[in-house]
Amino acid sequence: MNRCVIVGGAGIAGYDRVNRMLRENDFGVYCDSGLRHLPHLRLRPGLIVGDFDSHPRPRSGPEANVETIVLPREKDDTDTVYAVKEALRRGYDDFLLIGVAGARLDHTLGNISLLLYLDTLGKKARLLDNYSEMEIVSREPAEIPDTFPWFSLLNVSGIARDISITGAKYPLSGAEITCDYQYGISNEPLPGQTARVSVQEGRLLLIKVCASTGK
Repeated sequence: MNRCVIVGGAGIAGYDRVNRMLRENDFGVYCDSGLRHLPHLRLRPGLIVGDFDSHPRPRSGPEANVETIVLPREKDDTDTVYAVKEALRRGYDDFLLIGVAGARLDHTLGNISLLLYLDTLGKKARLLDNYSEMEIVSREPAEIPDTFPWFSLLNVSGIARDISITGAKYPLSGAEITCDYQYGISNEPLPGQTARVSVQEGRLLLIKVCASTGK
């Protein structure tokens, strides 16, 4: 099945970068104020979801004819969480989350936890913000090409043991990273190499920092 792209309302500084990562057959789900990004993204909306407390519901123009799920304002799930669950119900198992990390730290952390949620279900997921790409490392190793100048590994699930890093400035073997001692920040792929990360027990949040940003 095609990939599902979830668009939230957080700021997107570089539309060109995001557009380069979009595919023609992506299924786009715009969440509430994520609709403000629609004119700038090469992503057709297949579904609109939201309680429309931060953006008016489309009532005219092309967006008015897109399937729309109107949510109550008082609910357990945010618009973004609902959108992910709805895409899961429709059978999607590959996700790209954009516009979901920004000024609101509470929403940002909640949306990063969606990566854990999707990983638990055995789904593939990445999250883009203005500075980086994020994914969960668990059952399968992850690779970081040297087009990313830096990468960080954070324990966000409570257990992360027998960690291995190769092809990087700071290698690891059989290591453990705990939630209260996050020493896996700002590593670097070796020039001309692809760094490789694996964890045998638990999960890690891998953040690959883009070349246009600093440490």
